[in-house]
Amino acid sequence: MDERPGRKLNLKNLFINTADRFADREILYADKERYTFKKFFERTKGLSAGLKEIGVKAGDIVSVLDWDTNRYMEAYFSVPMMGAVLHTVNIRYPPELIYYTMQNAGDKYVIVRDEFVPLIEKNKELFDFVKGWIVYREDHGKIETSLGPSYNYDELIKKPDYELPDVDENSTATVFYTSGTTGMPKGVTFTHRDLVLHTLSVSNAVKAPPLNLSDKDVFMTAVPLFHVHQWGMPYAGLISGNKYILAGRYDVNVFLELIKNEGVTFSAMVPSILYMILNSPKIEEYKEYLKNWKVIIGGSALPEGLALRAKQFGILTLGGYGMSETGPVISIASLNDKANKLDDEKKFGLLLSAGLPIPMVDVKVIDKEKKEVPHDGKSIGEVIARAPWFTQGYYNDSENTAALWDGGWLHTGDLGVIDEYGYLHIVDREKDAVKSGGEFIPTIIIEDVISRHPNVGEVAVIGVPNEKWGERPIALIVKKGELTEKDVLDHLQKFIGIDRIQKWWIPDRVIFVDSMPKTSTGKVDKKELREEYSKPESK
Repeated sequence: MDERPGRKLNLKNLFINTADRFADREILYADKERYTFKKFFERTKGLSAGLKEIGVKAGDIVSVLDWDTNRYMEAYFSVPMMGAVLHTVNIRYPPELIYYTMQNAGDKYVIVRDEFVPLIEKNKELFDFVKGWIVYREDHGKIETSLGPSYNYDELIKKPDYELPDVDENSTATVFYTSGTTGMPKGVTFTHRDLVLHTLSVSNAVKAPPLNLSDKDVFMTAVPLFHVHQWGMPYAGLISGNKYILAGRYDVNVFLELIKNEGVTFSAMVPSILYMILNSPKIEEYKEYLKNWKVIIGGSALPEGLALRAKQFGILTLGGYGMSETGPVISIASLNDKANKLDDEKKFGLLLSAGLPIPMVDVKVIDKEKKEVPHDGKSIGEVIARAPWFTQGYYNDSENTAALWDGGWLHTGDLGVIDEYGYLHIVDREKDAVKSGGEFIPTIIIEDVISRHPNVGEVAVIGVPNEKWGERPIALIVKKGELTEKDVLDHLQKFIGIDRIQKWWIPDRVIFVDSMPKTSTGKVDKKELREEYSKPESK
């Protein structure tokens, strides 16, 4: 076996010369701190040295409770590179789920910013499995805490001459938990090899048109660092030499200021974040700075109405698709040779889709007999996929792992179609589709059509119990102008027979709401909506 240094597919070797190649490129934490790639990698090595000094060993799980900060980004690199396992804790979970995921993962050391310390102190008797707490304040001051033993983050990073080990590429690098919209959150793990291959594939995919990203692009990802490796962007951005901006605790005004002051050209986010940015009262003040902004939308489908609103400001939006179990990227709506020959209207429609599989990903849509359906843009089935970096299974959960990998393909639980150009279109989550009269009604398609009305802000279509049909759809809408139920239904009637809308898909009711409940990752929480509007008093 060849054991020459540098041969292993681990994070150390992936970034072995990044600090030299892009020494002067910058990493920013909002408007608070900035430093070069060279300084960043010195700090990550210093953190690795400090963690080793306090007792962190290979295979130990080190978790982080923080917003999107430079210190969190340092842990992204430092913890796996020293051979430990990074657990990115979902800080938007309620306290009981934060405890559950940390206990289930077996966290031994925890990096925690000062604002989350009181939460842990309040329940510190529950965390007896933790061997050490690494705490910090943004002003670099000392924190008085009853947690013990505790260490000051900024004191740990002062020995950057540490020699990183050449860890086994098949050793676990990260663990995190699914959003928990169905049952308790499930843990997924990824190896160094998984992360390296995902990074190389994503870095290649974003160079395709219409993104055409290069090392000159400025990244600001509005996806929490705790959520599926921030969609792989920290690794993909640094390996390509992109200036990288971390926005901290999300604030629309901060986003807009960073776009203006730092020349942001590329972001990734869920639809609700872009919706909030575009509906900021100050948006017109920043119009000049949005013309070069390119945004990948994932987490849920890119509504056409949102894409059209973005286009008014010169913003290029395109869809992407993935899930926690895939690490996450499966596909991006880049334009292939066939699509590039189409007119602008058809191209725009394809950019709304889940897109084309990125390199090394194989995707199929299968029917109930597990046979692949035709690529006709109409035949609906379950989306299955495989790639060399997908998770091997759920953490300590063999039953769900077996279901996930039934037949050697990862089963997404999503319903989709593939069109004649090879583009994947997600029509619904299997659990979200409305089952009416024994047939599926794909809610994403209805939502997309409703979103095209100029006075519709956010929209969600859900199924509610119906005595005759089993379930029927209703539409919940946040207005952004004068709008009545009749306006919405008349608007939908125009699309019957086109865009795959059928008359019996039209929602039975339209309900106007002030806001939508969101999951911990910023997506509309349809589970909560179904629970609320399935109650007898909601009928």
